[in-house]
Amino acid sequence: MLAVTTADLRIFLHVLAATIWVGGQITLGALVPALRGYDGVAKAAARRFNTIAWPAFAVLVLTGVWNITSGDLTDAAQRTLEVKLVFVLLSGAGAFLHMRATSKAGLAAWGAVGAVGALAALFFGVQLG
Repeated sequence: MLAVTTADLRIFLHVLAATIWVGGQITLGALVPALRGYDGVAKAAARRFNTIAWPAFAVLVLTGVWNITSGDLTDAAQRTLEVKLVFVLLSGAGAFLHMRATSKAGLAAWGAVGAVGALAALFFGVQLG
């Protein structure tokens, strides 16, 4: 059996948080149309998701900083990381503004911005891995 290292723990926590943040957005996005037929259920599901989504986003940021400080990056990897960080910020900002939106158009637009940002950040994170 391989030894468990702090790097294993760091990457595990980062990937776990990403599955919650990104996968949860995709899952909730797929469920919301079905839940809209029941008064208040979609909103309640979204609020409940936020109780795990935002802590997961915080873990992503913390473990991301831990990842950055744990080793040397090539110039190409550094540029990829910078692009990834732009999408992380876009994802968080889009999700935050989606929570604050009051119109259907705002909910849709900011939800899409958050989800696209999350997917792009995931893609560049995989590329860095």
